[in-house]
Amino acid sequence: MRSGFPRILRSPDLANRGNFNRMLKALDEIKQLQLPKPANYQNLTSITSVRSKRRLDLLTHQTIGFVPTMGALHEGHLELIRLAARENNCVYVSIYVNPTQFGVNEDLASYPRTWAADQIKLQRLVEEFKKSDYMGQITTVFSPKSEEMYPGLPPSSEIDGDGSFVTITPLSRILEGASRPVFFRGVATVCMKLLNIVEPERVYFGQKDIQQTLVIKRMVEDFHLNTEVRVGPTVREEDGLAMSSRNVYLGKRRRAVAHILYAALKASRDAYANGERGRSNLLDAAHKVLSSMQKQQFTLPPVKRAMFDVEYLSLGDPKMMSELEEVSVEDGAILSGAIRMLPIEEPAAGEDVGFGGGKLPVRLIDNIRLDIFESKMGLITRQGRR
Repeated sequence: MRSGFPRILRSPDLANRGNFNRMLKALDEIKQLQLPKPANYQNLTSITSVRSKRRLDLLTHQTIGFVPTMGALHEGHLELIRLAARENNCVYVSIYVNPTQFGVNEDLASYPRTWAADQIKLQRLVEEFKKSDYMGQITTVFSPKSEEMYPGLPPSSEIDGDGSFVTITPLSRILEGASRPVFFRGVATVCMKLLNIVEPERVYFGQKDIQQTLVIKRMVEDFHLNTEVRVGPTVREEDGLAMSSRNVYLGKRRRAVAHILYAALKASRDAYANGERGRSNLLDAAHKVLSSMQKQQFTLPPVKRAMFDVEYLSLGDPKMMSELEEVSVEDGAILSGAIRMLPIEEPAAGEDVGFGGGKLPVRLIDNIRLDIFESKMGLITRQGRR
C-alpha cells in the first residue's frame, strides 16, 4: 500500500516511531521550500525537517556548507558563513546552546541568547549574497531544542555522568580540556550529532578555537565522516582582541585590558620572526607582556582596575598540541594561551560592566600559528585585513 505522503517524508525512522504529529510538523516546516534556491532561508527546529530538506538538496545536486554555532553571532561567525557561501550552493547554520559542553559550575544559564539579533544578521547576509558573486546562499537555519538533540537520557555535565558521548583523547585532556574537563566531550558529541543530521560536504570552524578544530578533525578522520573540515582565520577587533560571543560579559573596563592576551602572543611571534626557536625564550616574551599588565592593574584602585589570571601559555605541536621544546622550521607550532578576567571588584556608579553585571569571570582564549608564512601575515579586523 502506497503512502499518501510525499516520498521525501516516508523514512524508516518516521515509520518506526509512528509519530504522526511529528510528520505533520516536518511537512509544515518544509512546505514553503522552493527549488533550486529559496528567496529566504528556512528556520527549522526538527531533525526530520532538516533531513527532508537535505534530501531535496541532494536530489538537485546542491552542495552543503555547514556552520555550527551557539548563537550570539558576531563577525567571526559571519566570516565563516561567507566562506561557506563562496564554496557551496547552500549554507546551513545551526543555532543551539549545547548543554553538554558546559561544566556544572559554568555559565550555561547566563550564556547570551540573542535570537532576534542573530536573525537580523543572517537576513543581512542573505541580502549581501544576493548582490555579490557568492556561489551560494543561506538556505537553512537549524535551531533545535535539547529534547530533540538528546532524546535519551537528559544530557549530563558531570565528569562521570551517564549518557552517549564522543571522547577524543588525549587531545581533549590538555590545555582547554584540563581547565574544562567535559568541554570537548560535549563539543565532539554535539558535532557528531549535527554532522549526522546535516551530512554536509564541508563544515566550518574558526581558528580562534584551534584546539576545538583539531578535536573535530580527529573525530572526522577516526570515525570516517564524509565531510571536510574547513578552518577560517580568527577575526579580531581593532586592538586585536579575538571576537567571541563571551566578549559581551567584559564591559568597558575589562574590555580595555582584554587585548593583552593577543599582545602577549604577538610578542612571542615577534621573537620567532627574529630567529628565536626555543620554548623558554618564546614563552618568556609573552609572560613579560602579561606580567607587566598585571602589575600595572594592581597599582590602580579597585574602582578602576581590571585584574586577570593567566591560566596557561602553550607552545604546541600543530597536529596534537603536545608541548614542544623547540619549534621546527618545517612544522611550525601553535602558540596559544588563556586568561581569566576576574569579576569587577568595585563597580563605579553608572559604569558599563557588561552582560552579567561584571560579577562573572570571563575566560579568553587565543592562538597564533608560528611558521614562516603566518609570521608575515596580517590579521582580519572589522575594517579588513591589515
